[in-house]
Amino acid sequence: YMLRIVLIEPLYEGNVGSVARAMKNFGHNDLVLVNPCELGGEAHALASHATDVLDGARIVETIGEALEGSHLVVGATGIVGVAANEHLRMPYTSPEKLRERLNGISEENVITLLFGRENDGLYNNELKLCEVIVNIPLSAEYPIMNLSHAVAIMLYEFSHIECGEIELAETFDRELLYAHLDEMLHDLGYPAHKHQKTVFMLKRIFGRANLMPREVQTLRGILKLMQKRSQH
Repeated sequence: YMLRIVLIEPLYEGNVGSVARAMKNFGHNDLVLVNPCELGGEAHALASHATDVLDGARIVETIGEALEGSHLVVGATGIVGVAANEHLRMPYTSPEKLRERLNGISEENVITLLFGRENDGLYNNELKLCEVIVNIPLSAEYPIMNLSHAVAIMLYEFSHIECGEIELAETFDRELLYAHLDEMLHDLGYPAHKHQKTVFMLKRIFGRANLMPREVQTLRGILKLMQKRSQH
């Protein structure tokens, strides 16, 4: 499988360099930076012998560009279960449990890990793009970890994934499924105040299911038939 690390608006060039170094330590080089800080001497110094990863990083303006071609989007957050936004940050899993869930995936899959800003993490609109939320278990006294350390832990766990033949559906195709579910709920007259949270809940459910391309198409076919019958 290919692991893509996406850093959203990183604030400190030293952290970006350290992330590049951690990636090279574990044999990965697909680094995408969304509107990063200026990268200069400090970033290259901390990248050490991984300047090729740093210099090869793609710099984009939108998260959509960073996610293109992904088969699974995973958001890493140090904060879970915040009252008003609990549905965005839960359920969450540990790096170890996520690795176990991904055992058997094909080498053709692209798993994208999103990491937010050092001060604010991932915003709500960015959490909505994630089908899986991962949280590294830390001390309650100080649960926020340095960006590069968090990336290194995820890279370590993912280095133990045992590849197989499971081909995941692309994120683009699953997004079509979620849009179809959205339409279905609307057609059914689902309560408006529950609509968006329910669609998001379904997205997280299917995100945990490791859906394959044929399974996504089958589900969409069932939804089309249900819509047709409901119209009669």
